[in-house]
Amino acid sequence: MGARSFSAAARLGLPASWLPALALAAVALGAVAWHRARRRQRRQQVGTVSQVCIYPVKSCMGVQVDAAECTALGLRSGSLRDRFWLVINKEGNMVTARQEPRLVLISLACDGDTLTLSANHMEDLRLPVETPATNALRECRVHGLDVQGRDCGEAAARWITSFLGTRPYRLVHFEPHMRPRSSQQIKNGFPPTDQVAYSDVSPFLVLSEASLADLNSRLEKKVKASNFRPNIVITGCDVFAEDSWNEVLIGDVELKRVMACTRCILTTVDPDTGVMSRKEPLETLKSYRQCDPSQVKLYGKSPLFGQYYALEKPGTVKVGDPVFLLGP
Repeated sequence: MGARSFSAAARLGLPASWLPALALAAVALGAVAWHRARRRQRRQQVGTVSQVCIYPVKSCMGVQVDAAECTALGLRSGSLRDRFWLVINKEGNMVTARQEPRLVLISLACDGDTLTLSANHMEDLRLPVETPATNALRECRVHGLDVQGRDCGEAAARWITSFLGTRPYRLVHFEPHMRPRSSQQIKNGFPPTDQVAYSDVSPFLVLSEASLADLNSRLEKKVKASNFRPNIVITGCDVFAEDSWNEVLIGDVELKRVMACTRCILTTVDPDTGVMSRKEPLETLKSYRQCDPSQVKLYGKSPLFGQYYALEKPGTVKVGDPVFLLGP
């Protein structure tokens, strides 16, 4: 081992015996960087981002934005975070449009430190984006897993309860220090590092306009992308092309496809009226979007529409960004 290596160890305050391991780590990191650069060189444009959408309150109306930061827990634009607010019942169980379809009629806006909820025949509800630390912590359950939420207060509870008019509900907020849910505990296809706050299973849902158009060509009454609540909508690609994009580059963000999104009765809620038909587009999807028989254990009998992606490299996605398929 040369004098230069001993000098480097001394400057780092490390024993010289550590240098071989450090050198191997540096080589490994260099190899990863080289491989990533090579994959970027072999990229192929497969589409363009046409929509970026954040759903701050689970099951409520989405907020379309021009750009959003891709974080480990989903999209963020300013103070808006994807599925960081949740309606719960008195037992702490999540309440979504599956149980209360009219949730989709609640719209949201964010101005500085204030989150505003609006709905027809209701005065606007204004809440601080950062829920006061003096508010109670609630133990909640989302798809069978425990997760905490900070209670947003009595005014929020009265507003949600009054609008829905069925039973008492409360609104809670997920905070960065709280422990997220493990995606792998919900669906086996996810790596153990993937986590979510109140999202169903994944922080990123990708859908193409071509796939939506193909579905609408089979329906008497057309549906919108908002029936399926995607985060990123892609234009300029073939029908169901998103099903085969294993890794994509959007802006400086790298996403890796994990699995298809199984569809449920929530897709039959009309986002304009809040009425659940319990039939379409779900019945039509069942007729042609079932999984391969070899994947029944993973997907069951639910139809597939849209793809869940995991975050490989954080950054920002923008409307108009080209979508590149990364080579092997």
